[in-house]
Amino acid sequence: MSIRNVFMIKEKNKIFKNIDLKASIDIKSSMLRGDWNGVQAILTTSDQVIQIVKESEIRGRGGAGFSTGIKWSFMPRDGTTSYVIVNADESEPGACKDKAIIRYEPHKIIEGALIAAFAVQARIVYIYVRGEYVTEASILENAIKEAEQYGLLGNNPKHKYSVNIFVHRGAGAYICGEESALLNSIEGRKGMPRIKPPAFPAVCGLYGCPTIVNNVETIASISTIMRRGANWYKSMGRSNNYGTKIFSISGHVCNPCNVEEEMSVPLKTLINEYAGGVIGGWDNLLAVIPGGSSTPLLHYSVCDDVLMDFDGLKSVGSALGTGSIIVMNKSADVIDAIANISRFYMHESCGQCTPCREGTGWMYRIMQRFVSGKAQLHEIYELYEITKQIEGRTICALGDAAAWPIQGLIKNFKDVIESRINGTTISDNRK
Repeated sequence: MSIRNVFMIKEKNKIFKNIDLKASIDIKSSMLRGDWNGVQAILTTSDQVIQIVKESEIRGRGGAGFSTGIKWSFMPRDGTTSYVIVNADESEPGACKDKAIIRYEPHKIIEGALIAAFAVQARIVYIYVRGEYVTEASILENAIKEAEQYGLLGNNPKHKYSVNIFVHRGAGAYICGEESALLNSIEGRKGMPRIKPPAFPAVCGLYGCPTIVNNVETIASISTIMRRGANWYKSMGRSNNYGTKIFSISGHVCNPCNVEEEMSVPLKTLINEYAGGVIGGWDNLLAVIPGGSSTPLLHYSVCDDVLMDFDGLKSVGSALGTGSIIVMNKSADVIDAIANISRFYMHESCGQCTPCREGTGWMYRIMQRFVSGKAQLHEIYELYEITKQIEGRTICALGDAAAWPIQGLIKNFKDVIESRINGTTISDNRK
């Protein structure tokens, strides 16, 4: 049996059936695809909603991979003012799945946000949209108006649980994708992460009130899970890595795309079956960044067998992240590619933490010397030590995000760096 037959997701199991814009995105067309179907029956008891989400074992699709049901269970449901935030500040290089969901499946986001708000007994939802997503913000605002006109949102809905949803446009800062920096941004403050603990959002979030923050893909998956059940969701993927995932595939492939597949699908299957293969053929593959720019790249030698889920990528020293796959073939300058990523994180650091503020610039300057070949061999070890002094020593994960791509480069392509410095060449010995 071919790989294609084994791993291709069944059409009936897809959550995002309009991800490639097969049909209209208006509310009537969305309802024909199943959105908003039986929502009144879903909004019965908040305990039941949280229990089903827990049982599904869906993990956050924004990068951290924390259990969504457990996160919701942290929220007090005692009448205290609380909020739900949908994080649509998709700014990581390589990531474009949330943009596609907003553009082609906006009502899945709106409905999922309503269900999430009911689950934690919140009455207000903010969808925080990346500043550059101008069209996408307008699409969401229009979808909210449609839902209000159909009596699904607002103060007097047909299903008797009132929720108001607002779109908040960011100003283009990558750091605001971090949940506490996002909260500061909504409040009109500078987008800087808050120290945690004690200020976990579920305890002290937006305006000092309990708040949950979930990624667009996570929220948009909730309504289908509620309709089809936790067991259906867990029929896909493997233990601790259940469900479906939208993978964004870009770089040196013949057909860059967003594709929904089951978790634990082989990386090679995604690239060959959906993205048309590596330009120049699989033997022309050099490296793959599997989960967006913050995740360590993979050497071509492990790409034949690695599975695309949290545990599979962790086992080879990387991470699933946002599931944004960036493919590099042998035409790529892998050192320059990581230097470019390093420049991005230097530019996007909020400057609050000394290791990140000073370290990102320090790493980028060394990477520039690696690109030109004007570094010295001992700087490879020194750069690695700098990354370890940044990793885990900042308020948020931007320091880690800046360190990990460089660590991946040194781990997998140290010989390439050395040859650049020595002015020699390396032959490709793969069979």
